[in-house]
Amino acid sequence: MKGNDRIIEKLNDLLADELTAINQYMVQSEMCANWGYEKLHKAIEQDAIQEMKHAEKLIGRILFLEGSPTVTRLKAINIGTEVPGILKNNWDAEAGAVNAYNDGVRLATEAVDNGTRELLESILKEEEEHIDWLEAQLDQIKQMGIQNYLVEQIG
Repeated sequence: MKGNDRIIEKLNDLLADELTAINQYMVQSEMCANWGYEKLHKAIEQDAIQEMKHAEKLIGRILFLEGSPTVTRLKAINIGTEVPGILKNNWDAEAGAVNAYNDGVRLATEAVDNGTRELLESILKEEEEHIDWLEAQLDQIKQMGIQNYLVEQIG
């Protein structure tokens, strides 16, 4: 089914966001593993896997709409050098994703592309869950201090 060019362009832009997040989260996950923060390593690794699933869904939709998925474009990757910075960078990425998915939902609604709208709404919900988890981690750091938080992240 031939899709709307603006929708395909937006899907490719969202795909670039997801591919960027995968790379960012994979590096951060391995950093946490290297530091011995096994719980944080696994949590960030799971986020990377979920972003891979988002990318897969976007690619599938682009192909369904007879578009060409662009998988060679990445946006700025912000790793961080310590755990609070990592979490803040990820919050920034997820907040940007929420805005981008909301924009995509609006565009799909205007184009009367309900299949794309439903897909984007389902991914949007998961991105909001990522923000909720990140905010909980940042709140814990504020409440208990970074040292106590990090002790909780060990194996």
